[in-house]
Amino acid sequence: MGNLPHFLNWQNAAIAGAVAAPLLLLLYFLKLRRREMAVPSTLLWRKAIQDLQVNSPFQRLRRNLLLLLQMLLLAVLLFSLARPIMNYTPGAGASTIILIDRSASMGATDMPGGHTRLDEAKQRAKNLVDTMGRHDNAMVIAFDDSAEIVHPFTADPRELRNAIDTIQQTDRLTKFEEAYRLADAQTLLQPGQEHGSADAPKADVWLYSDGRASDAASAGVHGNLHYESIGSEKSGNIAVAAMNAQRDYRNPTQVQVFARLANFGPSPVSNVPVQLVVDGQVRSAGTVNLLPERYDDAQRKSAQEAGFIFKDSIEFPILELTTSSVVTVEQLAKEGDCLAADDSATVVVPPPKILSVLLVTDGNFFLEKGLSVQKLKDYQTMVPPEYKQKITSSSGLGKAYDVIIFDRYQPDKLPPNTSAFVYFDALPPGTALKAAATPAGEALTIEDNTVLDWKRDHPMLRHLNWGDLYVPKALKLLPTLDSQVLIEGSNGPLMVLHHESRAVHLVIPFDTDLSNWPLRGKFAMPIFLYQMLQYMSVASQMDLKPSWQPGVALRIPHAAIEKLDPALKFITLTGPGGSQKVTIPQHGDFVLPVLNRVGVYTTDPPIPQYETIAVSLLDANESNLQPAPVAPGAAGQVTVASSGKSRLELWWWLAAAALPLLLIEWWVYTRRVHL
Repeated sequence: MGNLPHFLNWQNAAIAGAVAAPLLLLLYFLKLRRREMAVPSTLLWRKAIQDLQVNSPFQRLRRNLLLLLQMLLLAVLLFSLARPIMNYTPGAGASTIILIDRSASMGATDMPGGHTRLDEAKQRAKNLVDTMGRHDNAMVIAFDDSAEIVHPFTADPRELRNAIDTIQQTDRLTKFEEAYRLADAQTLLQPGQEHGSADAPKADVWLYSDGRASDAASAGVHGNLHYESIGSEKSGNIAVAAMNAQRDYRNPTQVQVFARLANFGPSPVSNVPVQLVVDGQVRSAGTVNLLPERYDDAQRKSAQEAGFIFKDSIEFPILELTTSSVVTVEQLAKEGDCLAADDSATVVVPPPKILSVLLVTDGNFFLEKGLSVQKLKDYQTMVPPEYKQKITSSSGLGKAYDVIIFDRYQPDKLPPNTSAFVYFDALPPGTALKAAATPAGEALTIEDNTVLDWKRDHPMLRHLNWGDLYVPKALKLLPTLDSQVLIEGSNGPLMVLHHESRAVHLVIPFDTDLSNWPLRGKFAMPIFLYQMLQYMSVASQMDLKPSWQPGVALRIPHAAIEKLDPALKFITLTGPGGSQKVTIPQHGDFVLPVLNRVGVYTTDPPIPQYETIAVSLLDANESNLQPAPVAPGAAGQVTVASSGKSRLELWWWLAAAALPLLLIEWWVYTRRVHL
């Protein structure tokens, strides 16, 4: 299929024609200067008069073959100078492999009618199938960062069109290597390609893609590659390019969120609204000003000198998160934005761990009772001599605990695999937090202590009234710069949180049995222990769950299912594409289905550590919607067709036609001279 030719250089050809054509005609209007000569006869006068009339100016031109040939030769040369071209759609070959990109960038809606690039690619591929001859064969491969055969080689166009229609959009990255390797492997299966025959014709490989891939420079295919470039260079796209969420080590329930955005469109944009969403509720908002990523240093400098205030990063106010939360950063400039997959990024703040707790005590009824009602994964008690014996042995405590509580016992050594410790009427060993000492070197105590104030907003103390706490005797603590006083007593600190060497030490410098704490309220001790363990669980797990990229297949340890429910047969995975049941094998680990789309996924029943899974694009190469100008990784012949058609240059055909015209004109001229 083709269309009417058009010209790339018609202006220069028109100017040249306006000059050359009149000059050529003028040569035939010029009057020759003749010499007077005596002749013996008037026989030739009639011929002389005719020649004189022909060479006289302003006479009507007579029919002249030489002039006609010269004008035709001039027209051919002028048309060649105008560079006529014709766009056409090449047909399928005898053996055709169709590669269709279904990655995230192919979801851009910059095609006519608001269609996606994948829609356009599928339509062009079906148009190619329609050009197949009776004996032609073709196959279809869909790819992103992986590749699969959608339909093997067949001569049935209807089956190929139906197979193309089944290709679904993913939000995965683009890589060509596996698709090219699969295409090469299928080529060798065709007749005449056995044993890598060099004489056999190469297959035609049709690639429908925007050409953006991280491996574009290294991938290669051995067929004749025809590259159909999909997309527009003017497409706008603002993306969340990076997101980071960190806990404050000194206050692990506080989460700081940072984000960086990028503009992959052609023009600068100002005041792009960005919002922070926690569990579906907007918690904060801000704006950014973005220059196009395609700008070079000179363009950026020029824009800033013109007054553009560049700001691509945003830092949100600190979040106080003590429970599981889903945190999302989203840009809201949707108008003119062609790709939705990179408009947001999400991280999951994990729920507090179900802790393994060790209590080292000689016996404390209220403390033991308060811990026994907590929902703990593992709760054990140990007397101080047993702890001392085990901690000094080669095997240590025998297992790792998330939190160790020392009641009225100051250990000489702490296990290296635990980072959260609580002390009642004791001090942490080997730290800078000390107690005041008497001249004799004994720990100094303070008596008749009441509460002056406490940190009401601290997660361990909130919802509790500490104003009526009375402590008859307590150690006089000497807080350091690494310490935070949570409860200030009338004579000194009554609760201190100390950070040192990546460990958290909570020090309560008095014996709870001697205070009125256990008797202040029925739930006072259990509520504090619950909030304290919740805080410590967060402190023992500083890292937030990563935001996975599309295409991840998470492996679930079978032990996690056994702890949840050994009789569990299947789980339900719910995400952007809906819900699906996943069968759990009787033995061994199992893998969740591939998460192809960005968004939030949940498991039901919730699998510990996999209750909520966040998938975000966060890939600059995929967010860059500028189509690649050349075919990626071509080893064979390449046809670049940005509009679905190939360009055929016609000028050299016209230039070739000028040569026989020139020979004919020379023959006519010489024949006339000799006559």
